[in-house]
Amino acid sequence: MCGICGQLRFDKQVVKSQDLETMMQKIARRGPDDSGIWLGKNVGLGHRRLSIIDLSNHAHQPMVDDTLSLSLVFNGTIYNYKSLRQDLIKQGYRFFSTSDTEVILKAYHLWGEDCVLHLDGMFAFCIWDGKKLFVARDRMGIKPLYFNLTNQTFSFASNTQALSVIGADTSINSIALQQQLSLHGVVPAPNTILNGVNKVKPATTLSIDSKGKIVEKQYWQPKAQRTGLTDEEYLEKTHELLIKAVDKRMLAADVPIGVLLSGGLDSSLLVGLLHEAGHSDIRTFSIGFEDIDDESGSEFEYSDQIVKKFNTKHEKYIVSNSQVLPRLEEAVANMAEPMVGQDAVAFYLLSEQVSKHIKVVLSGQGADEAFAGYFWYARMQSESGSEFERFAKHYVDRPYEEYLQTVNASYHTGNHTQDWLNKEFSKDNTGEFMDKIFRTDITRLIVDDPVKRVDNMTMAWGLEARVPFMDTHLIEHALSIPPSLKMRDGGKYPLKHISRGLLPDSVIDRKKGYFPMPALKYVRGEFLEFMTDILNSTQCINRGLYNQNFVQKVISQPEQYMTALNGSRLWHLALLEYWLQVNIDG
Repeated sequence: MCGICGQLRFDKQVVKSQDLETMMQKIARRGPDDSGIWLGKNVGLGHRRLSIIDLSNHAHQPMVDDTLSLSLVFNGTIYNYKSLRQDLIKQGYRFFSTSDTEVILKAYHLWGEDCVLHLDGMFAFCIWDGKKLFVARDRMGIKPLYFNLTNQTFSFASNTQALSVIGADTSINSIALQQQLSLHGVVPAPNTILNGVNKVKPATTLSIDSKGKIVEKQYWQPKAQRTGLTDEEYLEKTHELLIKAVDKRMLAADVPIGVLLSGGLDSSLLVGLLHEAGHSDIRTFSIGFEDIDDESGSEFEYSDQIVKKFNTKHEKYIVSNSQVLPRLEEAVANMAEPMVGQDAVAFYLLSEQVSKHIKVVLSGQGADEAFAGYFWYARMQSESGSEFERFAKHYVDRPYEEYLQTVNASYHTGNHTQDWLNKEFSKDNTGEFMDKIFRTDITRLIVDDPVKRVDNMTMAWGLEARVPFMDTHLIEHALSIPPSLKMRDGGKYPLKHISRGLLPDSVIDRKKGYFPMPALKYVRGEFLEFMTDILNSTQCINRGLYNQNFVQKVISQPEQYMTALNGSRLWHLALLEYWLQVNIDG
């Protein structure tokens, strides 16, 4: 797990090492163990390393194979690298390291652009073969990859900051703005909130030659097609694939691995499966915040039960609200894009503590989307109207009419959220309405909400998060399961079935929890003052995004402006403006 950056020039100019160094400063926290730069005639690659597989200098990046005339920078983990390595050795390849990085190089040399079809893992990498730059992102979009394209250059990096610092256009993308404020921070690829920065789509490759010609290919598309199994067979296969997903993530490391234990079913099940597989020295980590009114700021009541049952080596951290605001700027500075999820700051603070003990953790992201764990799914299913109306009523943060009141007239450029969702719902092989919801959620929306949040906040402390519930084989299977089976018993029935007898019933049968941080939901006191100051600042007013008259209405009654998902619309507005002030205005 690392940070990568680089540039390919089309104007016959050389890549400046200073530009790479400047970019690398913005990705430095993703890789605290090592760094390197490689320069060719019109191309340059930069890398910051977090050493997890092959801790020796043989795995240094950028990795250059002079025999094959290939150079590579890579962020992620290839879980099947050992078996691929053996296959490649049989094909006559000789290795100078034991890393998964070198396996990608050899795989590209043997299979060309089809190498991605052989890789099982989370990855973002770029290979220069002397003629073109080959760029790839993993199937689920777990690892980030941003780029800036001009007539002179193609530049790429693991975050937006590394591109804006070398001159990418930082004006506001009006399409992204509408999605940012409608899909609680989700801006689907290829857009970002900045006009000059795009992101590679999940399961997609780009090939860029020295003249600037770009070819984009999507190499994987999941289908929601029934496989004809009985309910019992669906459940058995879920158990089998989940065990494999956990096991492969435990084996692909030369360092210890822990679990981020929230106390919910998903992370608790990961601990239970590790115990079931024979792992005896399990490390777990939990965080909690202050309660507000009757809303709990922690889930220790449940995580403590898991710790006791499986005798894990546990670390528990309690954060007071007074500690949150002073650390908020740090967390926002490490967001590649504006992230409104309440748990972003929580993951940032938790990762700081966890990184003092280990380098790799398992996390439960993806389980709710794959196995129908959210409360709004049942509401959507029972709703009437068009597919968009059924979805939007229980998910979209503000009606389009309110969006028009929220932003200034120059950003009234159409209902891009509705257009995008209708396009997603109309894709082939998506089955019934709820199949479409699950596929859109797990392959598109999750990428730019919880998955991106966890990657950014953990990597800010050089901590790698692995997400077994987003294993490609498990996801393909989950999308084939009839929605009625997944939604049985209040949702996540397959996981509850697997957990019964393995976990305490109180954890299995508890009401669905959400990583709690009440202070960013019920905006009061110093948090309200903080957000008010941001939205009334000269920078905000001069930026001209928001209709100030409407903003003042929201400030005066913040708890009257909650989203369908129980989020604060005031926080959404303040967070976007604050992100721009911290990361763009300097």
